[in-house]
Amino acid sequence: MVYRVIGTMSGSSMDGLDIAYCIIEEIRGRWTYTIEHSACIPFPVQWKNTLEHITSLPARELMRAHTAFGAWMGAEINQFITKHQLEHKVHLVASHGHTVFHEPQNKLSFQLGDGAAISVALQLPVVSDLRNMDVALGGQGAPIVPLAEQLLWPETTCFLNLGGIANISIHQNDRVLGFDVCPANRILNELAAEAGLPFDNDGNLAASGACLPEVLASLNALDYYNIPAPKSLPNEMGLHQVLPLLQNTEYALNDRLRTAVEHISDQIHTVLVNNNMANAEVMVSGGGALNGFLLKRLNEKSESIHINYTVPNMETVQYKEALAMALLGVLRWREEETVLVSVTGAQRATVGGALWMGQV
Repeated sequence: MVYRVIGTMSGSSMDGLDIAYCIIEEIRGRWTYTIEHSACIPFPVQWKNTLEHITSLPARELMRAHTAFGAWMGAEINQFITKHQLEHKVHLVASHGHTVFHEPQNKLSFQLGDGAAISVALQLPVVSDLRNMDVALGGQGAPIVPLAEQLLWPETTCFLNLGGIANISIHQNDRVLGFDVCPANRILNELAAEAGLPFDNDGNLAASGACLPEVLASLNALDYYNIPAPKSLPNEMGLHQVLPLLQNTEYALNDRLRTAVEHISDQIHTVLVNNNMANAEVMVSGGGALNGFLLKRLNEKSESIHINYTVPNMETVQYKEALAMALLGVLRWREEETVLVSVTGAQRATVGGALWMGQV
């Protein structure tokens, strides 16, 4: 079967809405894909301001934002469809939405962007709320991508996504382990903003700095890192625990950025060592894959155990999560399982996602 699907992702790095038009094919259990068209739509100033303060909105305003953000997403996807002449060529749309609250301990994960509003705007089937069923069954609902990784890249054993949050998945011995490692790009970008920059290009500012040992020790001692998997990170940890330790302007900005890079690379390296990943090939995606200095530090720390970090083609680097959403949407459409319980810790595997029919 061949599916022509649009996948969308609005990640915690706050760089915009990723849209990918994918052709996904399944033949006798083997899945292949191409990303035909893609775009990252920057958030308008109004939406960026709203998203930065979304957790403090009163309930009614939050729900209004949920509907309005869905309508905005629908409008942007419609423009994407028109630009690339995809009218009548899209079978369905899979939307991750923008995570506002992620509290699996309370069986709660809420992504902004009403699937019904998107579906009505597009007059197409839309799959949304992909985490909710897993969370309702006691799972973490995250990471959500490992099943797509297993199906699309069956020969690869380890995946590292360097997004707003760094997460990892390890595929070995017929078992998949995956979890959020630590805050990543969201922290680096917040620090770069002090210099009026959207991000630290290639990690150049961090590379010019010196590590702050006491700050690094405090970061590496945070409680989350001692919790066993399955586990997942809310955005609040990065903003309320990690970032304050790095915002002491007594220290130079480049030194604080260098310390943040050391923290991220320390935590990733530790995870790989603890999971016996010597000699592994690690596929790196997400915006952090374009941070040359971060990759340099990862390679230097892992050199003695022969871990090789590989960066795929640029479209996969930037749109892997949108592609994964597209595949999960297809699985939901086929009424097949969309999660791996070895990753999330849920009571059982589920067919996750709400399906909204834009027209009948």
